[in-house]
Amino acid sequence: MSASFELLKTDTTTAARRGRLQTLHGVVETPIFMPVGTQGTVKALTPAQIRETGAQIILGNTYHLNLRPGAELIRDLGGLHKFMGWDGPILTDSGGFQVFSLAKLRDIRDDGIVFQSHLDGAKLFLGPREVMTIQANLDPDIAMVLDECPPWPCSREDCRQAVDRSYRWAQQCKQIATDNGFLGSSRHVFAIAQGSTFDDLRREAAESLTALDFSGYAIGGVSVGEPEPEMFKQVAATAPFLPAHKPRYTMGLGTPPQLLKMIALGVDMFDCVHPTRVARNGAAFTPDGLINLRNERYRADPSPLVAGLDNYTCRHFSRAYLRHLVMANEILASTLLTLHNVHFYLDLMAQAREHITAGDYSPWHRAWIERYEAGARQE
Repeated sequence: MSASFELLKTDTTTAARRGRLQTLHGVVETPIFMPVGTQGTVKALTPAQIRETGAQIILGNTYHLNLRPGAELIRDLGGLHKFMGWDGPILTDSGGFQVFSLAKLRDIRDDGIVFQSHLDGAKLFLGPREVMTIQANLDPDIAMVLDECPPWPCSREDCRQAVDRSYRWAQQCKQIATDNGFLGSSRHVFAIAQGSTFDDLRREAAESLTALDFSGYAIGGVSVGEPEPEMFKQVAATAPFLPAHKPRYTMGLGTPPQLLKMIALGVDMFDCVHPTRVARNGAAFTPDGLINLRNERYRADPSPLVAGLDNYTCRHFSRAYLRHLVMANEILASTLLTLHNVHFYLDLMAQAREHITAGDYSPWHRAWIERYEAGARQE
């Protein structure tokens, strides 16, 4: 199965990769960050504003969209692209992680997961057929398989069971996507390699899923509570055993330094609610760390969030004005800070691509992280 992924360059001193992924709704240049549109919206931004940030692809959440307003309704109204007014590529996750993190009660079986809705407690079921049918109704460019995300920490026996079950579900998901025509319409299905903290199980998961020839591969089960060094260790234990000619995606990450370190380990795609969530809490990313605009020091600060950064917020507004909006609980604060934070992430990815191409990614990303972390310590 071809994902139309072209590996353009690999860094000589790290595993960083510069690539290009062709989807039905456009080309995605990698490494790339995907803003999260959980319920058919990147919170506080219009689709036009999302475009202005430089977003190439966004993420939608299968679990939430199926609960509300319903995948069949979205299908009947023309699919998720038309429903939310976004004409670029969309990736939808399987919903499995939300079941594990949000459901009040759940029962993991070999055929799927029985769980209670976090909205009203209704008893629901997600198996490979349900997940792939829902995603076919949403009609994204990239659909994720259903997997079992083991908690941290977990026993080797529990992890073994999760890896085996995830493999069987991946097989079924691919077959269902083939049978229902999803894969025959220039769309892609990505598998998810689990394995928790067990290096041999991570390698086994990566190699067994590679043999199934998916369009791309995600490294799952990271950033689920483990210490940061362990998180990097898990990615480093998985990425080398994923095919070089397919995109690699680490789910649910992270801070700017984490993204740059993951790129150095060979990861191509990321998503995270972090930039939008911290924006709604009055904070903004800068090359010198995250700043909290509630701090008194910004009350009369005439400077932009980041001098020279070409987004609407930095071009037009001072830190003092943005702080005023935050302190007054004005809705505009969420919009302006979200626009800035998402653009900051995407501009960072653009810089990473440039430095991989130039051949100096290793010294550049180390210097960038050093500056960011030094500034964060002073905030």
